[in-house]
Amino acid sequence: MLKVPVHDHKGKIISEVELKPEIFESKIVESLVHQMVKLHLAEKRSGNASTKTRKDVSGGGIKPWKQKGTGRARAGSIRSPLWKGGGTVFGPTPRDYSFKVSKKAKRLALRSALSAKAKDFQILVLKNFNLKKPKTKDVVEVLKNVSVGKKTTMVLTSKDEIAKKSIKNIQKVKAIDVEQINVYDVLDNEILIFTQDALNALSEVLK
Repeated sequence: MLKVPVHDHKGKIISEVELKPEIFESKIVESLVHQMVKLHLAEKRSGNASTKTRKDVSGGGIKPWKQKGTGRARAGSIRSPLWKGGGTVFGPTPRDYSFKVSKKAKRLALRSALSAKAKDFQILVLKNFNLKKPKTKDVVEVLKNVSVGKKTTMVLTSKDEIAKKSIKNIQKVKAIDVEQINVYDVLDNEILIFTQDALNALSEVLK
């Protein structure tokens, strides 16, 4: 069973905690992890590229000229794609790039990602931040104390609002709520830090 040290806000190791094997020692299914990363990036795509078809451009309510007798080619509407200012044929329209993945697959992918981080010893546990008010400087000091100077994701609980506000302005450090934890955020860092409360809440999230 994997064990990791628990640090206090001064960087001192105060205890050890066991990482639950059903979460942190799961089989790593790379194909599912890749699928969830792809889904996360797809959901962030705006998909708002748009063009006007012939029904969207202005004008063209009547036939430009009669069908026969003018010597010109037949024309039914000035909104034709052949005309300057006419509609576009098969142009892009707003779309949603996301796709569906089952809840069971999402949970399995998340367990795989967490197991990969644990296997690479990239998980750290913090007792708490010991913050009384939002202050970026204090969080930077805590991170220095636990020897973290890398791209970091911090997993917090809803009770850690002061810490979340303090982390906002720190480069290469991201804070996420344990309720919103996802594969992309688990992997998009060099070190993953859980507060002890967030680690305890993780089992409930992954039920």
